[in-house]
Amino acid sequence: MELLDFGNGDRHSVNLLDSMASSSSRKNIHADATDDEQEQEEEELEHFDDFTLASSWERFISEIEAVLRVWMSDGPNNLLAYSTLDLSVHNFKVRCAMKLTFRTLPYDDDNIKDAKISKSGENLTGEMSIGTQWDDDCSWSEWYSAEDPVKGFELIAIWSEKMVESSMEMAELENASPHEAEKWLTSLRLEGSSGNRVGFTSELRLLVDALQMSFEAQFIEDFVSAVENPGPDNLKSMVIPPPTVRDRVLKELFIEGIQFSDFANSGHKISRAIKGAPLGSLFAQFCLHSLWFGNCNIRAIAVLWIEFVREVRWCWEESQLLPRMPANGSIDLSTCLINQKLQMLAICIERKCQLSEDYQDCIGSLDQIDSMSEEESVVGDDSFSLQTPSEEFSGKVDRKPEDVDLFNEKKSSDLTRRGSAGIVDSMMLLKSHQSMHAPYTQEAPLMTEDMHEERLKAVEAFGDSFDFSAQLERDILTSDMSAFKAANPGAIFEDFIRWHSPGDWEEDDGPEGSKSSSSSSHDIKKSKDSWPPQGRLSKRMSEHGNLWRKLWNSAPALPASEQKPLLDPNREGEKVLHYLETLQPHELLEQMVCAAFRAAADTLCQTSFGELKQVETEMQQLYLTMASALRALQVNHLSGDSETIEDLRRLTVAFEQVEKLLTLAASLHRKLIQAPRLSREIFNDYHNFYIQTKGKGLTEDIDEKEFNKKQEVRDHEREVLSNMFVPPTANQSWRKVLSMGNLLNGHEPILREIIFSLRDRVSGNHYAARSGSISQQEIETYRMYICGTSNDLRVALSVVSCD
Repeated sequence: MELLDFGNGDRHSVNLLDSMASSSSRKNIHADATDDEQEQEEEELEHFDDFTLASSWERFISEIEAVLRVWMSDGPNNLLAYSTLDLSVHNFKVRCAMKLTFRTLPYDDDNIKDAKISKSGENLTGEMSIGTQWDDDCSWSEWYSAEDPVKGFELIAIWSEKMVESSMEMAELENASPHEAEKWLTSLRLEGSSGNRVGFTSELRLLVDALQMSFEAQFIEDFVSAVENPGPDNLKSMVIPPPTVRDRVLKELFIEGIQFSDFANSGHKISRAIKGAPLGSLFAQFCLHSLWFGNCNIRAIAVLWIEFVREVRWCWEESQLLPRMPANGSIDLSTCLINQKLQMLAICIERKCQLSEDYQDCIGSLDQIDSMSEEESVVGDDSFSLQTPSEEFSGKVDRKPEDVDLFNEKKSSDLTRRGSAGIVDSMMLLKSHQSMHAPYTQEAPLMTEDMHEERLKAVEAFGDSFDFSAQLERDILTSDMSAFKAANPGAIFEDFIRWHSPGDWEEDDGPEGSKSSSSSSHDIKKSKDSWPPQGRLSKRMSEHGNLWRKLWNSAPALPASEQKPLLDPNREGEKVLHYLETLQPHELLEQMVCAAFRAAADTLCQTSFGELKQVETEMQQLYLTMASALRALQVNHLSGDSETIEDLRRLTVAFEQVEKLLTLAASLHRKLIQAPRLSREIFNDYHNFYIQTKGKGLTEDIDEKEFNKKQEVRDHEREVLSNMFVPPTANQSWRKVLSMGNLLNGHEPILREIIFSLRDRVSGNHYAARSGSISQQEIETYRMYICGTSNDLRVALSVVSCD
């Protein structure tokens, strides 16, 4: 037994502990105790008389001792009889403090269903009653249902010490509502780790294993035919989903009408550092589906890829727009090569449709549109004078009424003007003094990353950097020159430079002569007042044998509509399909790993978790870690035994840690959405606990029971926490064993703790100090601690004497 000393100096202290009254189970235990144990206990209690001096409080202890003996012999019956005593005739002043602990029901399927029934008043049957999960509104719910990391909450209601002078006041305290408590504390109850968690991490590990096995074959088809042909036994044991599952996946991938025009905002801003694919793109969705297709084994991936390429070819041959891919714009070279190829194919299909007769019948002939534009340009600028002075071209035209006569002069060259998109602001041709027209030009030829590399290697023989650069742009430059000549009959090389490359035209007049004549309104007025402009070509363009001048002299005057397309959609489309159909297994898996990690992280990043800065920081760090670890996959020099495989496995560990934190943040935000401060503080406590555990290297096996940090609940947050205690239903009546009072929405506390104490003055005793201030002090002479549950009652009494 423990001795507690609450006084000063040499005082005798006696503690009487471990007196317990329990239910029938404890009654049987005491009834079966041996005679020796009973005699030993009686000797210890009888020895009490010899240990103390006769005093006024000895009789009180003897009475307590007798009561405890009765409790130990026949607990429940005597406890009931003792509770019927009328204590109202006794006058006493006791200090009392109470603490109640409540616990929400676990967030399991049964409780969720019962809560919904009681809240709506209806019995939800069928799929509605059993199909709803806690994370249905989370971003990952399309791919898997995560186990709720929050098992529940504990609520502690505390009444601080107060003076009780009658049994009626004590009865009021015992039946007080927890809402009247002076202080509320709450703590988080986490779900313990139970094997491998279902999530992106578990499937990404399997994808890394598939990457390691991809080096065992040279062609994708070799993995599909592994059963018929001799090969490793582990390949033969891999299960391929049935055709119905495969068809369902392909239908979701190639669903009609889904187009994505803007991929810039589909993921985290840092995710572009990872050479994968945008989240909404076709290849990213293929990778995410592959994670859950046949446990992501290499044979299942091979089967799905072959069928995927067949669907892509069907879209090409039938001139059907490729879903989930933009059909315009430039190729995003920051993505993986497969995504670039699919984007190229989508553009080729679009161009192919524009050239087909069926497509022209639906939306009108492009030639007719071009001719209308050209006719409007010719009519508007000269002969028919339909172009108004206030009309703008590219937002730059700012003409005055007195300048209209410049555009109304009829020239024979106007009749041959073709492919004009409109007049360039205030610029005129140097020799003919006609308004300069901007031509319709072809779009620059699109090239994927491997096409750039092939073209660079093909022109490397030129050696000179300028010639090398000019060769890359030769086709585009020649096309622009031909279109400019067609739109501006009588134009000279200097006119083209002033329009196409203003920086290569240097003016002589004024200190700012290096600027173009169309750079500002001041330049516009100056160009009209002093014509022709005094200027010259830059040194670069004036050199003998300049490539641009050679191209200008040889370029014919042809509008863009009559030129040979810079991009041949049929040839480039077939090249893309050839690449997809002959892709080696390890090349496919390397790009799939990059795209899958990026898409999985982008999916998690879209989860709503409130204003939790720690989660944002963890996600940013994860993206940087992925970009560093996945960079080795872009070299294409891996092997099955490469250290990169182990680095990828370590990356999955880092991914799992962030996924776990984000899942907890989403669960807290969902449950405490009306109390964001409380959600934030609870997560901060867990994050600090997690970081400390992470520093000890125990992140793979964290004991969630060790996290018991409590947060104070403010007054305006009490209602949010109280609403979590849904009134029990008839299906949950078995949970109630014995009502203890102090109910919270029908829930009894799982633990009630009460402390009674009595204080006396230190005066009139032999050991008391002679100082008056000290002799008037009060000490706690009696202290009783009661701890009760619905099945158990424990009492501990401590008494201090000062004689």
